[in-house]
Amino acid sequence: GRLQPGDRLPSEQELSKQFEVGRQTIREALRILELSGFISVQQGYGGGSIVKESITAELNNLIIDAFRLSKISVEEFVSARLVIEKTILSDAMEKIDSQDIELLKKNVELAKSLLAQKKLPTAVNVEFHSLLAKASKNNIFIILEGAIQSLHFELLTRSSISLNRSKIAVRAHEEILDALINKRLDDAQKLMEEHIKRIKNAYNTLDYRNTATSKHDRD
Repeated sequence: GRLQPGDRLPSEQELSKQFEVGRQTIREALRILELSGFISVQQGYGGGSIVKESITAELNNLIIDAFRLSKISVEEFVSARLVIEKTILSDAMEKIDSQDIELLKKNVELAKSLLAQKKLPTAVNVEFHSLLAKASKNNIFIILEGAIQSLHFELLTRSSISLNRSKIAVRAHEEILDALINKRLDDAQKLMEEHIKRIKNAYNTLDYRNTATSKHDRD
C-alpha cells in the first residue's frame, strides 16, 4: 500500500540487491506484475516499471485475498478456470489474427528455449494464457484471465514443479496453439481441459494460512 499509481519502481539492479536474488528472478517477477496489470514497463530513456492505476490489479488482489481467507478452494478455482478458458478459446478461434498467432508462436519458442537452458519458463507460460485472452478481443476475458493467472501464480509459489512438468506444459501450449490455428475447436478445448487438470495436480493444497509466511522457491 505504500506505492501509488505513477510511482516508479527501483531499477532491476537495485531490486536485485534489495531482495538478494539474481537479475533473472527480478525480470520474471516484473513480467508477472506487468501481465497481472500491476505495473507497466516503459522502454527507452526515462523508462522503467511504473505502478498502474488498474481495476484489473484491484480484482486480482481481491481474488488472491479471498483464496488466502479460504473463501475460494482450489477445486472451485480450477472448475471456474476450465469454463472461462474454454470459452476464451472459442472466441479466440473466431477473432485471432496473424499478429496474435505470431505472439503466441514466439511465446512457445521462448519457453522451449528456456527449457533447453534448464530454466523454468514460469512467467512465459503464464503469458501464453494472457495472450489467448487478448486474441479473443474481449476485454472482460482479458480482465478475468489476469485474475486467473494471478491466483494461478499464487498457487505455483507453494508448489513443486520440475523441469519435466514445465516441458509437459509447454508441449500442451504448442498443441493448443496448433489446434487453434487449424480451427479445431473441440481439440483445442479438450487439450486445454487436460492441461488445466494436470496443473491442478501440481498445486500444493496445504492450508495456505500455515504456509503463507514460509519461504518458497518459484518454479
